[in-house]
Amino acid sequence: MTLLDISDLRVTFPGASGPVQAVRGVRLSLAPGESLGVVGESGSGKSVSCMAALRLLPATAKVEGRLSLCGIDMARASKSDLAQIRGRAAAMIFQDPMSAFDPVFPIGAQIVETIRAHRPGAPARAEARALLARVEIRDPDAAMQAYPHQLSGGMLQRAMIAMALSCQPRLLIADEPTTALDVTVQAQILQLIKDMQAEAGMGLVMITHDLGVIAETVDRVTVLYGGHVMEEAPTADLFDHPAHPYTRALLDSIPGQSPGRQRLSEIPGSSPDPAKLPQGCPFHPRCARAHDRCRAEAPPLTALSPTRATACWSPL
Repeated sequence: MTLLDISDLRVTFPGASGPVQAVRGVRLSLAPGESLGVVGESGSGKSVSCMAALRLLPATAKVEGRLSLCGIDMARASKSDLAQIRGRAAAMIFQDPMSAFDPVFPIGAQIVETIRAHRPGAPARAEARALLARVEIRDPDAAMQAYPHQLSGGMLQRAMIAMALSCQPRLLIADEPTTALDVTVQAQILQLIKDMQAEAGMGLVMITHDLGVIAETVDRVTVLYGGHVMEEAPTADLFDHPAHPYTRALLDSIPGQSPGRQRLSEIPGSSPDPAKLPQGCPFHPRCARAHDRCRAEAPPLTALSPTRATACWSPL
């Protein structure tokens, strides 16, 4: 059974000058034990798409399309159903752990509450402590008693991973789990996520703008831009032979790929305003390969092989 099945997802928010469509026809799928990377610049629709899957968007958001999670139609799930699905079927590691934890309760109490809510009868305190030790927090007893503000960013991120895994979810969504962490801590957290995924056989969705993280973590990649899917490919194929000019530009912008001093490559212009997307392909104003058809007509997502697809009139 497919763990995650999103197709033709469209998310619209109210704006000062009218509706703003942040996601436009996104599709994502994930099988048990598989890992998927969702990559793109800020504002491309990465987090919104995955939060829509868990019904975490505000009530003002208009969500359309198919949203299936562990075989459950999330669009029709009741509030009581959602309370059981979140945490047990799927869990999420948020970008900012400081805002994800309640500041007035100790870390341990929040993990214990999560375990008791989804797994009544489990030895909650013992499991919470064991999880904190499993994510390599050196003094789990002290961490159990600590408040969020008393832990460093890296320690708090580890505690969030412990809480996300406390109910043994079938799907883990990690939204920029290494943001603002130093390189050493980042590597430790990525390895920790990979190890725990392998042990539990979970599905993993890794949301990031960092292609280095993608290269080390996932089996397949979906590239988003302006709320659209630009490319889908196995990770190795994407890095070796990108098909979309946007993917190629992202790869070229990674520093340190060649020896010696070099000028950093950049993508001209800036990400589009979701309220004012250009006509045609959303990337055409920044694309060196753009032609008249790109400016007039948005390309559909077209299969290049059984495992690859791209939305481009002139793929590489």
